[in-house]
Amino acid sequence: MHRFFVSPTCITQAAVYFPMEVSHQIATVLHLRSGQRVVVLDNTGTEHEVELEIVAPRSTEGRILASHLAENEPAPHLQLYLGLTQREKFEWILQKCTEVGVADFIPVISSRSLVQSPDETRSKQDRWQRILQEAAEQSGRGRIPTLSAPLRWDEALAKFQSLGSPGLIAWEGEKSMRISQALAPWAGTPHLAVFIGPEGGYSVAEVSQAQTAGLTPVTLGKRILRMETAAVVASALILHEFKEL
Repeated sequence: MHRFFVSPTCITQAAVYFPMEVSHQIATVLHLRSGQRVVVLDNTGTEHEVELEIVAPRSTEGRILASHLAENEPAPHLQLYLGLTQREKFEWILQKCTEVGVADFIPVISSRSLVQSPDETRSKQDRWQRILQEAAEQSGRGRIPTLSAPLRWDEALAKFQSLGSPGLIAWEGEKSMRISQALAPWAGTPHLAVFIGPEGGYSVAEVSQAQTAGLTPVTLGKRILRMETAAVVASALILHEFKEL
């Protein structure tokens, strides 16, 4: 069944009143009809099985048949701190890592980031939110990942420290510590962070600062991965260790 995120204000105890943009998608793009069933999510962890009753491009309504907690969210809340980069590459990371199970995305501007100004991202926020929502719907997620405003390197480390959760930093200079080894002491932790550097990687000074902040450097193998590949591989390996993949 097709899945749609809507605001909790669109949902009553018995019915769902779809907003105009979702109504347009249901009626005009997907050509769904009354009597068909869809899944509606409120982005708070609950999903509803809904039978469409009135289908129109501007106003669609449905009857709630059943409601239950969404079952497809990973148990560990995984935060991905990733180097801010070119739009196409960044959007690909958002889409694929949402599918894998990342809960929060925090763009980071470090010394070698291709994009150095947070102002360059302001016009893209709405587009990025749509990418996150569509990827969450497509992959069966129960929540849409959050996307924070870009942070400078020191701000990102301060944010990580304030949360008090364990964290990893992927670094090509680390040759022995694998993700499985680093995660062994943290089995069952509810929150976890991973830092993925920009195209030029992290500087030695940045890795030292990260270690001081409590991050553990890890290797992703003998081969050097592109940042977008590293983001997906690291996220997948972490969630695999928690038996989520």
